[in-house]
Amino acid sequence: MIPIEKLAKLAPRHRLRKAANVLTELERLLLGSELERLLLGSELERLLLGSELERLLPGTEPEPSLPGIRVGSGQAAAAVQTAAAYAARLASLIAGDTSAPEPVREAARRLHLMASMASDTQGRAGGQPGDSRALVRSVDALRHALLAATGQAPADWDLINPSTGRPDAASRRVHPGLRVYLEDLRSPFNLGAIFRTADAFGVEELLLSPMTAEPGHPRSQRSAMGAVELVPWRRSPLAELDGSEGVFALELGGQSIGDFEFPRRGIAIIGSEELGVSAEALSKCSLGVVSIPMSGAKASLNAAVAFGILMHAWTGAIDN
Repeated sequence: MIPIEKLAKLAPRHRLRKAANVLTELERLLLGSELERLLLGSELERLLLGSELERLLPGTEPEPSLPGIRVGSGQAAAAVQTAAAYAARLASLIAGDTSAPEPVREAARRLHLMASMASDTQGRAGGQPGDSRALVRSVDALRHALLAATGQAPADWDLINPSTGRPDAASRRVHPGLRVYLEDLRSPFNLGAIFRTADAFGVEELLLSPMTAEPGHPRSQRSAMGAVELVPWRRSPLAELDGSEGVFALELGGQSIGDFEFPRRGIAIIGSEELGVSAEALSKCSLGVVSIPMSGAKASLNAAVAFGILMHAWTGAIDN
């Protein structure tokens, strides 16, 4: 973590950009400490895999049996107190910067208040972990104010999610037999989003056509938020698709999703963003085609969004 004194010597705009990066590290640290407080006693692997916590709490070492850091209650409390003290000093610096936009300075003043209170509360509590959620929100507010002031609009994958550390694939609740074939999806972002949605709805396996984007692509990894490592997947030419349990496609011109009779086991085909499901793939759809009714003039949905709607309907039909 950059010393406040060094940060103060940077040029104003550079200082604001750097402060946004520092607040990202702080927010991740605080989210890790708060989650550990809520799940105290569990063997939790945090997304802070060493760097942030080690910089703030020198001497903290990963447990040999875990790839991440296991934060105990005393360490969680110390992490919150140390982070709060640092946040208070950082906020004071930014609030006093007359070159900074007023929304940034106002957010900094709020953070200074919350950080000072959190640091004092942690100290008086004798090292017991406290509730850092209000402090996290103040850190997040200033971070986004700084991003806006410096022209850094965040993408979806830049958002910090406390539940996307290194979850255990064995904890997934899978719907046996629910498989999805992705035919020539070109966008790595869409592919990653589909992986994330597939994990959320318990898809057993994703089958990727040879021309579908690469799950290991940085954009896929970012939008998947760790789901590529959770959902089993493999490449499969369309000719090798096993339709013994039934195949259907999500495409225009089919039966309304509210009336479609979903199978308990089967394969759903999702077509490419540009051309939809191919005629060859449609010929394999023994169960027909399902469509999402739309009222807009464009009558179009992003492929990953449409997939989410489909999976909600499919799993809902099975569960009910």
